[in-house]
Amino acid sequence: MSRERILLVEDEQDIQELLKFHLEHEGFAVTAAGTGEEALKHLATQNPDLILLDLMLPGINGTEVCRRVKSRPATADIPIIMLTAKDSEADIIAGLETGAADYVTKPFSPRILVARIHAVLRRPDPEPAGSVATPAIHIGSLTIDANRHKVEIKGKDVPLTCTEFRILQLLASSPGRAFNRQQIVDQVRGESHAVTERIVDVQMVSLRKKLGNLGDWVETVRGIGYRFKEV
Repeated sequence: MSRERILLVEDEQDIQELLKFHLEHEGFAVTAAGTGEEALKHLATQNPDLILLDLMLPGINGTEVCRRVKSRPATADIPIIMLTAKDSEADIIAGLETGAADYVTKPFSPRILVARIHAVLRRPDPEPAGSVATPAIHIGSLTIDANRHKVEIKGKDVPLTCTEFRILQLLASSPGRAFNRQQIVDQVRGESHAVTERIVDVQMVSLRKKLGNLGDWVETVRGIGYRFKEV
């Protein structure tokens, strides 16, 4: 059985060597790159199973690398875990909105990072074409169409990331029901996905902003989690 391949993009040599050591010890085949340009050059000829991507890179930064990877059909499906010392909500949202599968802040435990990698690689594939159609959800002026992966308010498109879409679909499918953060993670990313509760909160902030005047339909249930307002 071939080893899963990881492209590690990290400009700090000591961190790069430490991560490469731990990942190879776990059985991964690791290719290291020190710049965004080097990573993109590698991706022009080979596709890894996952990319570990530092955001603070010389030249082309990690966010731009992620954007380019996700914009190319040949590489769009490669999962990306971002590594960075930046941990503000704005930074996390920016990383996730470019298509990253997860976001890990420095400093971090190599064991935790390895667990995140295994979790992302175990995520189920999207439903195949030809699967049973899911009825669209219509609530007031809001329409959520899972088959077209499209959200509209009064007929106008609302651009959501994949995770934001799944969260909205989950909540809106059961108006009035409160979901805790772990239930949300289990439903939208799979029970094996290791993610902090803060990521869920950040996704909610972004989702509410994109829903505009309907943002308050996504309600916080103190001490529990979130629910979709019964309209």
